[in-house]
Amino acid sequence: MVNHSSPVDFLLLGFSEHPGLERILFVVILISYLLTLVGNTLIILLSMLDPRLHCPMYIFLSNLSFLDLCFTTSCVPQMLVNLWGPRKTITFLGCSVQLFIFLLLGTTECVLLTVMAFDRCVAVCQPLRYATIIHPRLCWQLAAVAWVTGLVQSIVQTPPTLHLPFCPHRQINDFLCEVPSLIRLSCGDTTFNEILLAVSSVIFVVVPLSLILASYGAIAQAVLRINSAKGRKKAFGTCSSHLIVVTLFYSSVIAVYLQPKNPYAQKRGKFFGLFHAVGTPSLNPLIYTLRNKEIKKALRRLLGKDRDSRGS
Repeated sequence: MVNHSSPVDFLLLGFSEHPGLERILFVVILISYLLTLVGNTLIILLSMLDPRLHCPMYIFLSNLSFLDLCFTTSCVPQMLVNLWGPRKTITFLGCSVQLFIFLLLGTTECVLLTVMAFDRCVAVCQPLRYATIIHPRLCWQLAAVAWVTGLVQSIVQTPPTLHLPFCPHRQINDFLCEVPSLIRLSCGDTTFNEILLAVSSVIFVVVPLSLILASYGAIAQAVLRINSAKGRKKAFGTCSSHLIVVTLFYSSVIAVYLQPKNPYAQKRGKFFGLFHAVGTPSLNPLIYTLRNKEIKKALRRLLGKDRDSRGS
């Protein structure tokens, strides 16, 4: 493959050594991206248009859907272009923007999923006080904290990564401009960057995940105290969708950002990075719509109104 890039471009290798696999990935990623656009947009519209969904859980869910839309749109179009054609390049500016947005949105999702776990914990453990504790104003404040935290993390992490002395070949062995891949591309001392990455991984991955696990520990204790099997099933049902999303999200994040330094782990991390960027945003709306009765009812009400309007 001929590198037509300029000296300031990066070369995103992806799976360029397997052209047949790239064509398959192009189709899979395109379908996943379309599902992401339709599914998350639908959840946002339902949360806005249906008054019965103007409650804390759906404030967080609409924020998560908007985040997933931005997350995939920041990388998938460039990824599709690179997978389809012979050019695998991304400009330094494009790489910088992609890195900044990825850090912003990835950190925001870590915090937002933690906030959603707190919401579910209060719903199960303090059902009578839920409306008093988790009110809409607090929800928007917590969502704002998540977004501001992501912005601060991106501002702190992006400049040191982009100021690394990159090797002349500028070949990124990945689909995306992510911190671990850019650190591996450096031909200089990366000690500070590795320490910064480790510290941020602990603060924004390990700590939120620990808080989520603690929340589900409290939820499990509360569920076990419920006498009826129907009550236990209902309580678990309020958390199951969030628990699945958390499992998918954090398993891919840990595989990308907390992987050991060896070729096998890096190749595996490439697959998990692809799933993290494309797979989870497309699966999240399916998980919440297929397992959430309120979303299904809201969709039926919306479609019913459409039919009524056409009939009149």
